[in-house]
Amino acid sequence: MNHLIRIIAISFVLMPPVFAQKLVDPAAVAPEYRDAAEHRRTEQLRQRACSLKAQQAKILLRDRAAFVLKCMDAADASK
Repeated sequence: MNHLIRIIAISFVLMPPVFAQKLVDPAAVAPEYRDAAEHRRTEQLRQRACSLKAQQAKILLRDRAAFVLKCMDAADASK
């Protein structure tokens, strides 16, 4: 049993860190895909802004997706 605990502890230490999806850089994309990359970047920025609003409003994790979707819909309606 002690061996098993050590193996599990070592596996957690050796696991690579998991990072969130990075922002798309339109300048690093081939010219024919630049428009799509710019559109994706604007969507990512909108999602981050709504996620930040949810965090500041202290929305529970279980309700955060619904809050972000409503926030993005409200941003679309205001345009």
